[in-house]
Amino acid sequence: MDFDCDILISGGGVAGLTAAVAFGTEGFRVICVDPTPPVTERDAEGSDLRTTAILQPARALLDRAGLWDRYAPHAAPLQIMRIVDAGGETPDPRVVKEFDAADISDQPFGWNLPNWLLRRELVARLADMPNVDFRPGTGTEGLFTREAEARVRLTDGSTIRTRLVVACDGRTSPMREAAGITVKTLRYCQKALAFAVTHPLPHQNVSTEIHRTGGPFTLVPLPDYQGSPSSAVVWMEEGAKAQALLAMDAGDFEAALNERSCWLLGPLRLASRRTVWPVISQEAERLTGERLALMAEAAHVVPPIGAQGLNMSLSDLRALLDLASARPEGLGDRAMLDAYHKARIGDIRLRVQGIDLLNRASMVSAQPLRDARAAGLSALYSLAPVRRTLMQMGLGVR
Repeated sequence: MDFDCDILISGGGVAGLTAAVAFGTEGFRVICVDPTPPVTERDAEGSDLRTTAILQPARALLDRAGLWDRYAPHAAPLQIMRIVDAGGETPDPRVVKEFDAADISDQPFGWNLPNWLLRRELVARLADMPNVDFRPGTGTEGLFTREAEARVRLTDGSTIRTRLVVACDGRTSPMREAAGITVKTLRYCQKALAFAVTHPLPHQNVSTEIHRTGGPFTLVPLPDYQGSPSSAVVWMEEGAKAQALLAMDAGDFEAALNERSCWLLGPLRLASRRTVWPVISQEAERLTGERLALMAEAAHVVPPIGAQGLNMSLSDLRALLDLASARPEGLGDRAMLDAYHKARIGDIRLRVQGIDLLNRASMVSAQPLRDARAAGLSALYSLAPVRRTLMQMGLGVR
């Protein structure tokens, strides 16, 4: 049967581009499409100023795809994870717990990189791969499947015949919709502000998550920016408050920012524009359809807590890649897709539920509930065996 490619990837975000590189490296013929061309410069209009912490288990996959050597020079190690409760009457730290990667490994927990830079390096890697056809500016709009093939209609009017469709096309995935796969969505009435800051005190490769109300405020190490220590910030807050923060002038915003950060790194200064994102949890009822696999945000969406989002997506990709490479003649068939669903659905459901609980605990505003959260944090994280287990679970190694 004459196929246009082995794998059609719908979606050219970080997860979709990584999938294109990984499958291409394994020798598969890949077409990757996305209606929005990637923005690959930090200060360009539309650039994604969020960052991604690539956790330890994902590094082997990136090495396998020939990506890690591109990322390493730009990555900030995450050696210590610090959890701070500042939910008292005044916005000051009252419980501080630190988790050192040295307690469980000789490597950092992970490495933090800006999303725009990941896109830049992915696009550069794709340019060297003759068996991968990346088509930015083209999307998917129709799907027809039979037992032996899938046909995908693109927005440029063409139709692609392929053995497997991988949907990496976001929380409103057109391929998932075309396959009739439903999703369960939880809305928190929260938004997340994302931006970069500089500060006088070095971060010392410590990622800090501060809990008060509205959601966590997270400072994640970045390489120095213009000669000063720098961090990425994800500030989760009730939707209306987040919009008000976004609308503030720089001076008022920095005043609010420094109060929320508890001054842990000294006075923070904005080092980028601010962007805002809605916060939801979402999971697909199933991960597969005929000749179709869902991964990344087409399959699951979680609040930005614990660096789980892209790392869950990379776990999806690793499972798909292993199955495809072990039995390439069965690419996209029912046995492969059933095995993929079985391999991933339990872990996805566990992590979506766990992060939902963590987010709800971080959102609480009533003082008695904040006090209970602080007491629980102090008791739980003070137990060494529990602390080690939580660190390993966070990395996805248990």
